[in-house]
Amino acid sequence: MRYIERTIARGLALAGLTLAAAGALAHEPVAKCYLLDEQTVRCRGSTNDDEALPGARMEVVAHNGKTLIEAKLDANSTLTFKKPQQAFYVLFDTGPGLQAVVEQEEITKPLPGRAPSWMRNP
Repeated sequence: MRYIERTIARGLALAGLTLAAAGALAHEPVAKCYLLDEQTVRCRGSTNDDEALPGARMEVVAHNGKTLIEAKLDANSTLTFKKPQQAFYVLFDTGPGLQAVVEQEEITKPLPGRAPSWMRNP
């Protein structure tokens, strides 16, 4: 009987861990950044299921490690900033171990006619 109880307990523990892992994966941070023009960048932070995260922290960091801009996302879950002169990346940090990074080289203008709605709103 004890063997069956231990097997059931292990199965329940494994199921609980699987559900916890699935729940954690459902809310991974995602950052997308585009050029509005040659001098202006707009980034949006959300979860991987596209849930907006207004108030979440986003940083623009120089490659030497210096924080250039640190701000919270606005009501549209976006941050708009002047493109730095030096090499940089955008860090979207929603908590311990929950980060997304956008390298400067990945920031481009959206394809014509395919800009996301958050790019069209001021």
